[in-house]
Amino acid sequence: MSEAWRDATAMMSGNREVLLIVAGLFFFLPNVVFNFATGDMQNVTMATPEETEAAAAAMYTQWWWLLLVLYVITVAGSLTLLALLRDHDRPTVGEAMKAGLVGLVTAMGCYALMFIGALLIVLVALRILGPAFGADGANPTVDQLVPLAMIVFAILLYPAVKFSLSLPVIAIDKVRNPLKVLGRSWRLTTGSSFRLFLFYCLLFIVYFVVAMVLALVAGVFNVIAGPGAGLIISSLIFGGLSAVASVVFVAVIAAAHRQLAGPSPELVGQTFE
Repeated sequence: MSEAWRDATAMMSGNREVLLIVAGLFFFLPNVVFNFATGDMQNVTMATPEETEAAAAAMYTQWWWLLLVLYVITVAGSLTLLALLRDHDRPTVGEAMKAGLVGLVTAMGCYALMFIGALLIVLVALRILGPAFGADGANPTVDQLVPLAMIVFAILLYPAVKFSLSLPVIAIDKVRNPLKVLGRSWRLTTGSSFRLFLFYCLLFIVYFVVAMVLALVAGVFNVIAGPGAGLIISSLIFGGLSAVASVVFVAVIAAAHRQLAGPSPELVGQTFE
């Protein structure tokens, strides 16, 4: 984990200029637009759980298409960054963006397969574990669904870690078949799944703490500057956080892929030429 983190920080520091361009285009601006369009959720998250749940449901119902656009842009940006961070045949920013768009189709295919697999796991879990929690009726209660949902979530974490290197396989190894992409990611993570899981958990904890601190800062600005200016400031703050977090995560999975897959054949060939 420490080697992967050193490699990731080295890649970020050695590619600052291009990372800023790509992060601003694919992560910062889209997230600022999304946060500004969906409104300030700060006051809602400080309200009662019922009000928060209702507001979140309304947001997803109204803005599902914008969430989908943001997701696609984020995946394309991640593929672009990975193309820029590979250890051979480094493209220009324009070429990396083109590579990201080409790999986007494969990535969507991979995510579609993972979604189908996750849905099957959920259905099987409901079928097998539902009666044990009394959640096999027509209208199960929240108390019945919560422990079942936690178990299903824990089960889904394993394939999530195993497939976490799918984007590097697409952008760096240039594999275009979704099934082969998932298979290679699974093989690369064999023997390192638990360490990767711990690494991802550490990153998430740091992200969560930083996000909570920034939420408090955004709340202060919202009180001082008023709702309108507060919304603009909070959108910029969380857009910047999303951009930084995306770049760090992409660099981490690129470093993990490099460590587990070894140097590329092209780089090895250059070493002996």
